[in-house]
Amino acid sequence: MSGKKQLTPYEKVLTARAVGRPGMMEFLDALFEDFVELHGDRLYRDDPAIVGGIALFHGIPVTVIGNRKGKNTEENIRYNFGMTSPEGFRKAVRLMKEAEKFHRPVITFIDTPGAYPGKEAESNGQSNAIAESLAVMSSLKVPVIAVVTGEGSSGGALALGVADTVWMLENAVYSILSPEGFASILWKDAKKAPQACEMMKLTAQELKAYGLIDGILPEGKRLLPAMDKMLQAQIKRLGKFSGESLAANRYHKFRTIDSLTKE
Repeated sequence: MSGKKQLTPYEKVLTARAVGRPGMMEFLDALFEDFVELHGDRLYRDDPAIVGGIALFHGIPVTVIGNRKGKNTEENIRYNFGMTSPEGFRKAVRLMKEAEKFHRPVITFIDTPGAYPGKEAESNGQSNAIAESLAVMSSLKVPVIAVVTGEGSSGGALALGVADTVWMLENAVYSILSPEGFASILWKDAKKAPQACEMMKLTAQELKAYGLIDGILPEGKRLLPAMDKMLQAQIKRLGKFSGESLAANRYHKFRTIDSLTKE
């Protein structure tokens, strides 16, 4: 029996939010080559909370998109604490459509407390931008792989999560909203977030047991080799399907996902 301490769901939330966790930029540097970042939504501005572009993965051209958080207060302000604005979602959609045009697999890395809820974001079409990302991802005719690396909360995470296969780091969390938001709605008390975590079933282990995600990646020294191996295997597996089959299977997967949680 392992002597490793088992974290509670709330402790996993805190771990997922920890500043020192590896994120999008670390994975780009460690696993991909010749990354070329692409900017802007071609309508308004560039959103630094979303990083995306073209890279090589073991010689295969891929499109990589993910949330970016800071490592200190200055960087967090610059990247809006990883909260995506409409421009970021539109940038992601633009890159996904480009990937489909040039037959490149799409890999997304999810780590966000949610979409930015500010007045300007709402005025600029936040809900429409999220909806468009969900719709476009569901119909892409190229392989799509999503990895939840830290905190995956609300529509900001779901907008990058409509994938053929969804994986999580062992201490990542994935939910429809933050535990604090859940507790505020249910009990009018955000301080009851630890109790909310027990109810939300947001850990990688719980979601895997329900069949809502496809796999869990170990953390620590084993993370990068395991992620590299997983991405290679999934790109190879999904590459055997036609574009039409990928889109049809992905659409069916998410249209019927509620049946997985019914007793």
